[in-house]
Amino acid sequence: MMKQIKRLFVTVGTTQFDSLIKEVTSVPVLDVLANLGFTHVNLQIGRGTYEPTEIAETNITPCITYYRFKDSLVDDIAEADLVICHAGAGSIMDSLGAKKHVLVVINEELMGNHQSELAAKLAKDNYLYYCSVPLLYKSLPSYDFNLLQPFPPGEPHKFADFLDKTLGFV
Repeated sequence: MMKQIKRLFVTVGTTQFDSLIKEVTSVPVLDVLANLGFTHVNLQIGRGTYEPTEIAETNITPCITYYRFKDSLVDDIAEADLVICHAGAGSIMDSLGAKKHVLVVINEELMGNHQSELAAKLAKDNYLYYCSVPLLYKSLPSYDFNLLQPFPPGEPHKFADFLDKTLGFV
């Protein structure tokens, strides 16, 4: 019997978020991912300086691929069973719009990070989960993504209104 393919896509957008990439490719997190059935991890590493070239190979390590940028992440998101992303609105909305399970990892190194407010609001509305880099290892196995609500398709002005309300502009 062939093992079922289960894919994780991790994206940091155009930012530098080395701490997320390092954490996702750490042996403990890779072991958790393998235990959750993930066979492939595809990383979009953006402007980061860290490249996961020397991942410790074990018999349970998922296959890891990475790149910096592509013109579009649509295919990578579409192929994923789970998307882990930074708190950028574009990455979040592209993933939710594709009806994917989403885990947002907050970049606590950013000053005045309003993106975390978006993630918190979407998590409160039960569309995604979110955590910080240090909590990823412990949090990942506890999330039941099947309990999340699908994000309702809508018109762009509805999303703009949602962002304005979430960020307190209205």
